[in-house]
Amino acid sequence: MANAILNRYAPDYLVTPGEVLCDYLDGSSMTQAELAARTGLTKKTINEIIKGKAPITPETALKLERALGRPAHFWNNLETQYQEDRTRLAEEQRLRSFLDWLNKVPVAQMIKLGWITKATDKIAQLKEVLRFFGVASPDQWKTVWLEYQVAYRQTQRFETCAESVSAWLRKGELEAGKIACEPFDKNRFMEVLDSIRDLTIEPPHVFQQRLVELCASAGVAVVFVPELPKTGVYGATRWLGDKAIIQLSLRYKSNDHLWFTFFHEAGHIIKHGRKEIFIEGNGLDDEKEEEANVFARDRLIPPAEYKRFISSWDGRSLRAIGSFASRIRISPGIVVGRLQHDKRLPNSHGNKLKIFYSLSA
Repeated sequence: MANAILNRYAPDYLVTPGEVLCDYLDGSSMTQAELAARTGLTKKTINEIIKGKAPITPETALKLERALGRPAHFWNNLETQYQEDRTRLAEEQRLRSFLDWLNKVPVAQMIKLGWITKATDKIAQLKEVLRFFGVASPDQWKTVWLEYQVAYRQTQRFETCAESVSAWLRKGELEAGKIACEPFDKNRFMEVLDSIRDLTIEPPHVFQQRLVELCASAGVAVVFVPELPKTGVYGATRWLGDKAIIQLSLRYKSNDHLWFTFFHEAGHIIKHGRKEIFIEGNGLDDEKEEEANVFARDRLIPPAEYKRFISSWDGRSLRAIGSFASRIRISPGIVVGRLQHDKRLPNSHGNKLKIFYSLSA
């Protein structure tokens, strides 16, 4: 459908219905005065139609049908096409003023990922990008993006990456819309999180689809969207109607980061309101983010179990980390990530226990 829209012929010139009418009069050797007499229209009206100053109304089209022998729908269609072409050309002229904005959108990467279709010229590409965002112009894009701006306040690069971040978020919305979810049920979601925790030991081809299915059963749409350049984001949470969305990228690609991000976003859903938007990037330090951090930390590794392990661990043994992870049924890479975060293990140690993902988008 997109290709059909992009490839549809659209002339860059206007043909007024009056020009066609003038040709008919010349071909019939009929003057404007005679046509006025035959239709009952004034000579002024006929002249204004021919000069493109007045439209052919449905009533006029019926009169022309009787006077010239061409059906009314012919004249109506001429007028409709003229008005459409005039509006389109005026709009294209207006859109030219937005080409600087288009240069900020990661068009090449979006085409490569199959999010949008490559167009033959800049204006057509701009229209394709606007269709992707579901807005009439970049002015409306700015209006829609404002609701995400506060949520994205954690980065100092907002001015240079807003288009990329919004494209990433929009793709998440489009993908989430394809997922059939049950009505949101907080208690059900808490239940499935236990099952999801067990998935941390599974490979991507197993856990990815299962994660989506389990969350959908509780009214949460989980989408994996590849990171775009200049976004610096790895997770987001918001609501689409009655459906919660958890959107994940693979910015850090390791399993400890991915699973912590998922449970962090789940914490926002469990603990915070439906009207709020959370975009995780370069580290926003506030109360709600800390609540989500604690939720993720404690759901992944129960506090009592972690305390017991720390009290007996020698601070070096990776085998002990593996045994502990096996006992609490979680990936050892997640335990390593926790120990590194808590400064109990150097960031250069234990990484061989982590798994680095490359998920299908």
